[in-house]
Amino acid sequence: MLLIQNAHLIDPASRTDGIRDILIEGEKIIKIADHIAPEEVSGLTILDAEGLTAIPGLVDAHVHFRDPGFTWKEDIESGARAAAAGGVTTVVLMANTKPCVDNVDTLRYVLEKGEKTLIHVETCANVTLGMKGKELVDMKALHAAGAAGFTDDGIPLLAEETAKAAMEAAAAEGVPISFHEENPAFIQNNGINAGRASAHFGIGGSDRQAEIDMVERDVRLAEETGACVVIQHISTKEAVELVRQARQKGADVHAEATPHHFTLTEEAAIQYGTLAKMNPPLREETDRQAIIEGLADGTIDMIATDHAPHSAEEKAKPVTEAPSGIIGLETSLALGISELVDTGRLPLMQLIDRMSLAPARLYGLDAGYLAEGGPADLVLFNPAEEWTPERFYSRSQNSPFVGKTLKGKIHATICRGRVVYPFDCGKAD
Repeated sequence: MLLIQNAHLIDPASRTDGIRDILIEGEKIIKIADHIAPEEVSGLTILDAEGLTAIPGLVDAHVHFRDPGFTWKEDIESGARAAAAGGVTTVVLMANTKPCVDNVDTLRYVLEKGEKTLIHVETCANVTLGMKGKELVDMKALHAAGAAGFTDDGIPLLAEETAKAAMEAAAAEGVPISFHEENPAFIQNNGINAGRASAHFGIGGSDRQAEIDMVERDVRLAEETGACVVIQHISTKEAVELVRQARQKGADVHAEATPHHFTLTEEAAIQYGTLAKMNPPLREETDRQAIIEGLADGTIDMIATDHAPHSAEEKAKPVTEAPSGIIGLETSLALGISELVDTGRLPLMQLIDRMSLAPARLYGLDAGYLAEGGPADLVLFNPAEEWTPERFYSRSQNSPFVGKTLKGKIHATICRGRVVYPFDCGKAD
C-alpha cells in the first residue's frame, strides 16, 4: 500500500482543490481524506508530498510511437518512458505506422506490446485501408478488437463521400473519428506557414486555407451524420471559430490544441528551422491567441501533443526535405503551466481538465480523475518550480524547447498504483 500525504489535490471531475492524503492499494485509490493516520494501515510505504500538487495522470489523445516500422525514431517502450516522464499515464496512439493499423493483427501487436509498458497504451485504427483514402476499414472488427477510435492522421481524407461514409460507420460504432485537416491544393511546401516564415526561407508554404477548407466541410458533415468528430491539432483562428459555431449548433465536434500551437508562432520556424516545422504549421500571433481563447471557453476541449519523433539526421535535412513534427510528451504540462496558467489565461483546474478528464471522457477511458475506487494514476508536481530540459527520455530529441526554462516540474508519476517515474536507471540512449 502507498500513502501520499499532504498533497494539494486538484481533480477536475469532483472540483476538489485542497490538501488531501491519498491511500492506494493495488491499482486503485481506496481512500482520500484530509488526514489518514499511517498507524491505521499496515505494510505501508509513505510518500510525503508537502509542497506538491497531485493531479490525475495526463491523458494524451494524439501520440505517435512509430511502432511498427519506424522504431529508430521511437518504439512503444521508449515512448511509454517519455510519457511517464511527462506525467502522462494514458496515451492514444495514431495509426500511421508501417504496416498501418488497418487490420486486427497490427492492432493486436500494438496493444499487446503496450500492455507490457509502464503506462496505459490505447490506439486508434485507420479510417481507410492503407491510408489511401478510398476503401473503409472494417470498423466493427477493429473496434471489437480494441481500437479506441479511427483516424488517418498524417493524411487528409479528401473525398467528401468517403469522409461522410466514415463518419456514419464510426457513429454506428459509437467511437470518435479524428481528421487531419490539410487540403494539399493550398500547400506548396508543408510544415511552414505561407507568410513570414515561407518568405524567410524563400519557398512556398502551407496556406491557412488548407485547414479552413477541410474543417468547414467536416463540421458540416458532423452535423449531418451525428458522428463524434475530432478536429486534430487546430492551427488557425478561422478553424477555431468554425468549431465554436458547430458546437453551438449542437454538433458532436471536438478539437485538439497542441502545446506548440498555443506557445509558438511562425517566428519559431524562422528561429529554429526544422525543429519548429510541423503539420499543420505554426501560424500567426492572432491564431495563437484564438487557440488560447478556444481553450478558455471550451471550444477546444483537449490539449494533445501530437508527439512526433524524428531522428537528428532527418531533421538536419533542408527545410523543404526534413519531416514535420516535434516531440512533446515531456514538456506538455510545463508548457501549459508556463503559457496558460502563469499568464492568467486558464486556471490550473481547467488546464488539467483539458489534459486529462476531457480526452478520457471522449474516448470512454477510466482515467482523468482522482476518486475513491478509481484508478491510481496520478502525478505529483510543483507548478512553481523551474526546470530546463536538456535531454529527453524519448528516443528522438526533435524539440525547440531544449534548453528553455519552463515552470512545472514533475516529481513523480504513479500508474496502476506504482511509481513509474522517476526511473531507477539512467536516461535512454
